[in-house]
Amino acid sequence: MVFAVMCGSIVALQPLQAVAASPVERDGQHDFDFHLGSWKSNISHLQHPLTGSTTWTKCEGSLVARKVWDGRAQIEELEADCPSGHIEDLLLFLYNPETHQWSLNAAAVGDGVIARPMFGEFKNGRGEFYDQETFKGRTIMVRQVWSDITPTSHQFEQSFSDDGGKTWEPNFKATLTRE
Repeated sequence: MVFAVMCGSIVALQPLQAVAASPVERDGQHDFDFHLGSWKSNISHLQHPLTGSTTWTKCEGSLVARKVWDGRAQIEELEADCPSGHIEDLLLFLYNPETHQWSLNAAAVGDGVIARPMFGEFKNGRGEFYDQETFKGRTIMVRQVWSDITPTSHQFEQSFSDDGGKTWEPNFKATLTRE
């Protein structure tokens, strides 16, 4: 019990009950808003991932991302010229309001197939997305990271892990700047 002197009298003060704040679910629907618009993309990709290779190929490209479904989805179109040829990719970003996560769904013009989705979210200005795939006959983990986000630039990096996520080997990096 805590006592206080008020107007010359000693008064017993009741302890305050702690009010538990209900956790507020973070709405991530606008996480990718920074990515909307037209971008120049400087790309580097590792020629032979998970082989110990250190040979990188550089590509120049452009990317356009636009909102669909009132911002609950985005479509990204990437075109790049590399020494090995021309790349055209499509990425569909879908927001799930129940899980507060995004799925990233990629397709390349060469095969016209949507790959297995990656799932993830943004925390502290960094987006991390994961999936499990088969690469050259073995199961690996794939991670994509969106970081260093400013109004005029951001970074993208994809990495592979063949040891269950203990170590990661970057194999695709892009620096994006506003056009």
